[in-house]
Amino acid sequence: MNALVVGGSSGIGLSIVLNLIQREDVKNVYVMDKNLLPTEYSVSDKVTEIICDLLQSNYLELLSKLPNIQMLYITAGFGHLKLFQDLSFDYIQTIFAVNVIAPLKILRYYYDNLLGEQPFYCAVMVSIAGRLCSPFFSVYSATKAALSKGIEAINVELVEQGSQNRILEVSPGSLKGTSFNGGKTEPSLTTELAAEIIKRAEKSEELFIPQYEDIYKDVLERYHTNPHQFGIDSYQYKLKRIQGE
Repeated sequence: MNALVVGGSSGIGLSIVLNLIQREDVKNVYVMDKNLLPTEYSVSDKVTEIICDLLQSNYLELLSKLPNIQMLYITAGFGHLKLFQDLSFDYIQTIFAVNVIAPLKILRYYYDNLLGEQPFYCAVMVSIAGRLCSPFFSVYSATKAALSKGIEAINVELVEQGSQNRILEVSPGSLKGTSFNGGKTEPSLTTELAAEIIKRAEKSEELFIPQYEDIYKDVLERYHTNPHQFGIDSYQYKLKRIQGE
């Protein structure tokens, strides 16, 4: 099989790449990212790197040059812990382009694969922030909410058109070992999660919230019980976190 990992040079994307190259049934792993893989992880002859910034309009053209893809993982995205008043107009435009428009366009590019009779394994990194009120992440959570609802609707369309393929929405909370919000990539901390994402995508699951039973089931219940109060509590928690840094 041929796999494509969009955003595979760091974070959970890199861990997915490292998992895939260990598999005998995966022949090629194409890594599309604006950065090269760290030198210590680019040694496999299975890996082909495609340098591409999702703010550029040529990524669909680059996809057209790839051989048949049977596995698609979209992990690119970013966000910063800031008040809405501190975000520039350009930032708002950029974050929607990378977090929403690019993933949806890539999914649309491969939609015939998703509709087809052959298995097409697909997972997209979203965020728990897209499922609740997240002050200091206002625009970031808006992008993830848009992406989440888009995936949900596409999956229904796939069901109704008779396809067995699904898009797995992966919506974690804070993840150690990723470069999100200025963190450091440490694949050893995310390798088990990457393996779980791959496994669930191959089962055609539709939603995976890591640590759901341990943490996020209660978090989501508190949000749905009183969204406004949840938002206030979240604001105060993040404010203390920022002030403590």
